[in-house]
This record gives sequence, C-alpha cells and structure tokens, in this order.
Amino acid sequence: MKLKFIFRSFLLTCITFILALNCGKKSGGENFTELKGGIKGGGIFIANENENIRSLDPVGINDVVSHHVAHQIYDLLVDLDTNLQLKPMLAKSWEISPDGLIYTFHLRNDVYFQDNKCFPDGKGRKFLASDVEYSFKRVLDPRTGSLGFDFYRNYVKGAKEFNDEITKATNEKREPKFTSIEGYKALDDTTFQITLLKPFAPFINYMCLGFAYIVPKEAVEKYGKDFFQNPVGTGPFVFENWTPDLEINLKKNPNYWYKDEFGNNVPYLDGVKFRFIKDLSQQLLEFKNGTIYESYRIPNELFKTIVNDDRTLTPEYSNFVIQRKTSLSTQYYGFLVTSKVFSDVRIRQAFNYAIDRDKILKFVLQGSATEPAIYGMVPPVMPNYDSKKVKGYSFDLAKARQLMTETGYPDGKGFPEVTLNINEGGGRNTQIAEAIQDMLKEIGVTVKLQLLQFAQHLDNIDAGRSDFYRLGWNADYPDPETFLNLFYGKNVPANPKDVSPINSFRYKNPKYDELFEKAIATTDVSERNRLYEEAEQIAVNDAVCLFIYYDEDWRLVQNFVRGFALDPMHRVNMRFTWLDK
Repeated sequence: MKLKFIFRSFLLTCITFILALNCGKKSGGENFTELKGGIKGGGIFIANENENIRSLDPVGINDVVSHHVAHQIYDLLVDLDTNLQLKPMLAKSWEISPDGLIYTFHLRNDVYFQDNKCFPDGKGRKFLASDVEYSFKRVLDPRTGSLGFDFYRNYVKGAKEFNDEITKATNEKREPKFTSIEGYKALDDTTFQITLLKPFAPFINYMCLGFAYIVPKEAVEKYGKDFFQNPVGTGPFVFENWTPDLEINLKKNPNYWYKDEFGNNVPYLDGVKFRFIKDLSQQLLEFKNGTIYESYRIPNELFKTIVNDDRTLTPEYSNFVIQRKTSLSTQYYGFLVTSKVFSDVRIRQAFNYAIDRDKILKFVLQGSATEPAIYGMVPPVMPNYDSKKVKGYSFDLAKARQLMTETGYPDGKGFPEVTLNINEGGGRNTQIAEAIQDMLKEIGVTVKLQLLQFAQHLDNIDAGRSDFYRLGWNADYPDPETFLNLFYGKNVPANPKDVSPINSFRYKNPKYDELFEKAIATTDVSERNRLYEEAEQIAVNDAVCLFIYYDEDWRLVQNFVRGFALDPMHRVNMRFTWLDK
C-alpha cells in the first residue's frame, strides 16, 4: 500500500510538472518576433511586488507599489529617464515664464486613449488638453478622495479656493458656485497652461508624480467609485484584470504612440503580469524556479549566501543577473507629534539616541543597505545636496536614558506601552522592528508590534490613527524638496479629523516653514540647497521621526531579461523591456 501511494504521488507530481511547463509556455507568450536593432518582440513579463497595491486611480496613488503598476497604464506630460533626467512624454515641449509663474505645455496630437467600452464603439478617442485639465482638477477635488491635493494647494492659483468651495457645497448639500480653477487652462486642443501663485522652483518635477497621470472623463464617469480597479489611460499596456492579493494582468496597447530610435513600436512585450508574493524567501524560490522574472530585495538571512563581499553573485546564483543601485530612499519610523505619547520632543530624541543603527545594518540587514541614517531625511546620494552637513543622531544610550529621566520616566518607569504599526514588506520590516523593539527595552520602553496590510497601514497613518509607524520615503524626483515637503506645516489640515497624507507626522514649526518657503522660491541651486539644509536641521533637532537607514536596492533578474533598468528611485518602466528568448 505504501509503495502504491509513493508511485501515485510520483506520477501526479510528474503530471503536475508537465502541465506547469505547458501552462508556462502558453501564458508566457513564447511567440517572438525579430525587431529592428536586435530587439525581440513578444512574451509576458512576470513581475512581483511585496505588497498589495492601494489604487489604480491616479488621485489615490501615493505609494510606490501602486505607482509601479499604474506607470504601465498611464502616461505623464513629463517623465524621468533612468538617469533621473526630465524628458518629454505627452508634452512635446514646455516653457516657463521668466517670473517662474506660468508653465505652458505643448502637447502631442497623435495620442489616443486605450480602447475601452467607456468610449463609443469601444474605440479610444484622441487625447486633448482638456483631458489634462480634467485630470488635474480631479486631484484638487475632495469628492474624489484625492491624496494629492496637499501637493498643489499652496502653489496652483485657485486650487485652495476650488477645494474649499466644493467641500463647503458638499457639506451644505448644494452645487458648487464655480467648478473651474484659475491656474489650470486648456488654451486649445494641444496647449495646456498652469499658473502658480508664487515662484516654486521644483514645480516642473510635480508633473512626474503619480497624481499627474492623465485619465479620460468617460472612464471615470462609467466606472464611478470602481474606476480605481478599472483604469484607462494612454499608456503602453491595457488593464485586463485584477485578482486582489494574487495578480494583475496587463496586455500590450497596440495603438501606443511611442516609437523607439529604430522605428519599432513600443512596447515590445505582449503583456505584463504582476504577482503579489509578500514573503521574500518565497519570492526568491519562485524566481529560482523561473516562475517570476525578477526578485526585488534579497532576504536578509540569505544575503551572504547570494552576494559575495565584492558584490558579485555566488556560484549558486551566477546564472542570474544582479542589479544594485544606491537608492534615493530613507527608511524611518514616524511619530505622530500631536499625540499624547510623542508630543514631547525629548521623548522623540531619546528614541533616536537609543537605536544602534550600525548594528541593524550589520546583523539584521547583513550589509544590504547603504549606511545608517545619522544625518537627516534627505539621503546622501541626493544630487547637488550635502546631506552630511545635517547633524543627526548616533547611538548614545546614556543620552537616551538621561532624556527619559528629564521627562519624568527614569528607566522608562511609568511610560506607556507603545504600539508600532508596520506592514509586511517581505519580512524585512518585521526583523528590523524586532531589533528596534529590543533596543528600546534598554531605556525601559515596551513596544508592541502590530502587522497590517499595506493599504490599511497607509490609511491609518494618513488619518492620524497611528502614533508610531514604519514608513520609507522614495524620492518622487531628484530634489531635496521631495523629502523636506514631509515636514512642511502648511501640509497639515486645519481639521485634525482630515487626512494628512504628506505631513503624516502633523508637525508644525514656523521657522522651518519660513526657511522651506524661501528655499522653494529660490532659483539658484546652491542657495536653495543651503536653505534646505538649514530647514532640515530644525526638523532633525525636533526629532520628527526615528531615522533608521538609507536604502540600497538589490534586484535579481533572469538572464534573458533586457531593458529592465533599476534606477535610484525604483521607478518601474516596462516600455522598453524585452525578453531575449
């Protein structure tokens, strides 16, 4: 009986293996065509994300995972290449007025929205300047649940008035008195203009945010509240389906407007499948088995078995390709500074001094991060910015204990238990949290860990429901403002019940705001950065968050993958990805 069972199990295993191979061939789109320039067209790229996405509606995209998927579906007016240089996309060109107030974009006239049943006969219509105006207005409209209003309200002319009027009209159950925004104007079908309230040197970079993707009104009206899972754009891939927690499938947009330098139509792939394997070890196993084509991040405990000291791959992994990039990213724990527990700056400083960041890098991360965050929020690889002029926190247990005593909690006695909210992150976040949990015990602080799904985690942070929380900030563009905007007091809503998706610390310091405003109005880069440094030092002294480390991105890819670059902001762009099979 035992032998029969073994034979039957072996037979079933073989059959399953054969079926898996056949299914892989079918779903992988193994019909390839030769294109100009030695490129091959065809195939399905199988990617993986370590967290679930939050939304595919641009107004709800302020997380990197959602951005990775959305960037394949939508286009921006202006994008960044892999060297983080601005490049034209839907806007062929643009001009900025000498006073820095008016941005005029000249749009392409050969772009069409993806075919979708929201359009007559299911055929995508031509993209127009009015679509830009409509898309940008949605970001300012509170009825959309937008997370992007704070980026624009202090800069775009009429943005705040528009948002205030719609909020007031909604509360009073009436129609808004006006529905236009003075700062957004479609001058004709191919010209769009933005007018600012005051000069804001980094503003052109705001065109690269996920909030700036262009959508058609027809799709938003057809799908309503479900538009976030029925996206329609002008991008290279068309949304097919989404099985929450499992996968998202995209197919090639045959009408995409972009052609490469050889005259080939882009994209080269037939489609993209995003899977959502949360555990890094499981992700690595599936990568080794060839069922996914990339493995972003390496499990801490396996790092030294995969990567040699000279940053090459060990023999077991030598048939793969390793990509490494110093990241424009900072990992930190946020304090809700308006909460009872963390309202005293000395408590926040004590937490910072209690953390041995070198030990975390060496023993938890196994050397897979760049360096400990002993400066400030802006990572040291930020172009043209000397982060090391900002004095942060080094490990000083005696100083941490002294500060706890000063606040009336000698050896932590009487200090309440603190809940640290973290998201999964493939297991790395939990390992770091457990190390910090142990370190804070040394000053008498008890920390309880609470693991949440990423979308819920972000919702709690934005709504001010988390006093102590794990986050990382990836730059949206290569300017210090993308980090320092997180501390800007005018990004905190007047009503504490409203969400605060940018300044989730709810930190306000008039001196910081004054310096920050001077900086962003300064066109001279060196002077602007000097003001940034001065402002950042104030926020660091106030210990707005617990700085942990500056990140480094590691990614394994299959050896047949081409054109899948890893950039310092971990932007994912599959327009030029192809499979050399």
